[in-house]
Amino acid sequence: MIKVSDIAKKKVLELMNDDGFNPAIDFVRVGVKSGGCSGLSYALTFDKAKKEDDKVFEDNSIKIIVDKKSFLYLIGTTLEYSGGLNGTGFVFNNPNAQRTCGCGESFSL
Repeated sequence: MIKVSDIAKKKVLELMNDDGFNPAIDFVRVGVKSGGCSGLSYALTFDKAKKEDDKVFEDNSIKIIVDKKSFLYLIGTTLEYSGGLNGTGFVFNNPNAQRTCGCGESFSL
């Protein structure tokens, strides 16, 4: 399961509406891809359709889809949003990551 903090929820809803997505029926797609300074990086997009092998979750009124491969890396992750002086953006609090880069956008197991 992937959790969504209250602050991240507010920002996701705002961005979905700005981009023409309907939070009541559309999804946030969370994934992992090769790359980044630590070996793996996070991917975050909006999607209108679920694929056959996707896992579907809902937390804090946000519908989330994760492909089968990425799911193994993301179990227990919380999507946060940081708007502080050190940068603005989504942050993945992933208990499975053994090492992360300074920007928090990539990790390794």
